[in-house]
Amino acid sequence: MMDYLVGHYAYFFTVLIMCLGLYGLMFKKNLVKKVIGLSILQVAVILFYVSLASKWGATVPVKWAEVPVTEVAAYLNPLPHTLMLTAIVVGVATQGVAFALMIAIWNRYKTLDEDDLLDRISEDTP
Repeated sequence: MMDYLVGHYAYFFTVLIMCLGLYGLMFKKNLVKKVIGLSILQVAVILFYVSLASKWGATVPVKWAEVPVTEVAAYLNPLPHTLMLTAIVVGVATQGVAFALMIAIWNRYKTLDEDDLLDRISEDTP
């Protein structure tokens, strides 16, 4: 049992971080804290995919004289890492748009609290 826990520590850590991000998204009322929760959730997903793609004792997928090409298990799969680089770029762009929208909300309503914002929006609509 202990070997199982030690061998899968990255997955347990990922689930812990994912729960922290979901908590921030669901229970926080400040929009900045919600975006921070979203970025924590994104980091958890990226960590999960990178930990799935890693192997102990494997090498990069470049032809190397010491590791024959026929030993496929000795090489890493670069596709998940490449996809997660793309996910990082998309996440940064999403955060930038979210913060730009929050600046516009602050300039118009002078609040970033979700309940106050909904009240002020309902007051502005006829």
